Amino acid sequence: MYEVIIGLEVHVELSTDSKIWCGCSTDFGAEANTQVCPVCLGLPGTLPVLNEKALEYAVKAGLALGCEIAHFTKFDRKNYFYPDLPKAYQISQYDLPLCRNGAVEFEVNGETRRVRIARVHLEEEAGKTVHSGDNIMGSEYSLVDYNRGGIPLIEIVTEPDIRSPEEARLFMEKLRTILLYTGVSDCKMQEGSLRCDANISLRPFGEAKLGERTEVKNLNSFRALQRALEYEVRRQSALLDAGEPVERDTRHWNEQQGVTISMRSKEDAQDYRYFPDPDLVPVTLTAEQIETWRSELPELPDQKAARFMEQFGLPKYDAQVLTASKEVAAFFEATVERFGEPKTVSNWVMGEILRLIKEMEIDIEQEPIPISPEGLAELLALVSKGTISNNVGKEVLETMFKTGKSAAEIVKEQGLEQISDTGELEALVDQVIAENPGPVEDVKSGKEKAIGFLVGQVMKASRGKANPQRVNEILRQRLLGS
Repeated sequence: MYEVIIGLEVHVELSTDSKIWCGCSTDFGAEANTQVCPVCLGLPGTLPVLNEKALEYAVKAGLALGCEIAHFTKFDRKNYFYPDLPKAYQISQYDLPLCRNGAVEFEVNGETRRVRIARVHLEEEAGKTVHSGDNIMGSEYSLVDYNRGGIPLIEIVTEPDIRSPEEARLFMEKLRTILLYTGVSDCKMQEGSLRCDANISLRPFGEAKLGERTEVKNLNSFRALQRALEYEVRRQSALLDAGEPVERDTRHWNEQQGVTISMRSKEDAQDYRYFPDPDLVPVTLTAEQIETWRSELPELPDQKAARFMEQFGLPKYDAQVLTASKEVAAFFEATVERFGEPKTVSNWVMGEILRLIKEMEIDIEQEPIPISPEGLAELLALVSKGTISNNVGKEVLETMFKTGKSAAEIVKEQGLEQISDTGELEALVDQVIAENPGPVEDVKSGKEKAIGFLVGQVMKASRGKANPQRVNEILRQRLLGS
């Protein structure tokens, strides 16, 4: 058995309107090579100028991750030759990163795990290589789109604190939530604005020395991250069990085949020949500027969850589920303002609202939840007053999602008002008693669980409109005299 050691390098494109060194647009999806200029194409004689908004967003990301912010930092040239890098170097940061020593906490099987953030640095994005095949390894040729080149990027580097592929996925999910709350990035993994490289090694339990690591590049989904690392655990375990060494290399994840494939030997820092970029002056940040940006941060997920527990009396689980999305958290809080009863609202949001969002494949980060907080509050009021039953309320909610109609409209149009009239309920109960002699005898002989079956038959006969509490009372009166 081996201990799994994982560290991540997470790349996050920042949501600025223009690129980090020039005024070119950062809009996604434009025709190839139409959002470029001499600066981001690296033509001779051009000079970069730092986008202050990119600096602000990078600092805010660092603050949200609990990092120390450097008062003095600089940019460096990272030299390597690749077609998507027209200058043959990337402007990045080496020995003086913008942010250091942060941490992210998240839950794993009910336990809190803490992963340290070694550094967050600011750099430029490279262009995008478009391969003729499914991946670089199986392609006859590749084309390069430089639209992405020069988009501001932060790289978040963790310490090797992650101990399983599942933890790696959960860390990434929590990190994405934090960044979305800050608004510094849209974190659209399908568009490449959030992706990561994973470093993984194995060592026998009890040993202090780290094993030889491999790096899996450009993992752009939570599923790919976990599956690629699970494969590496199996591959490296088999090598070590056979007495063979793990080669230090950079690997590509093949989603279709479910395997990692070696691309090249792993580079060391000296291979990149870092040196300070002579075209960019160092950056000096004052304590006042850093505190101004800190004050502009919104309430972050852990802070919001703690407040929900204290202010609304919610269990920890509820608070964590509701705050995993800032849109869901805002929807919950707005509904409570209109209806009250936080636990009732929490149950409906976590149960029915999130279920419908998933079933209908609604991306709530890009489009609104189909009903408003006012709409849900109105529906809950109808259930609370007994106008409709809880189960009918769930059906009404689904219709609200699909049609945009109000709860009151749907209840009126479909005649869904709950039946509470004693005479009408007694007639339904008598009918069910007559049609189900077996369960009736079970109840009379002391098997009270059979009452639930009879209540269900009354609800079925009334198309869900009977008041289940009154039905239960009438059944007991008829069969048990109580």
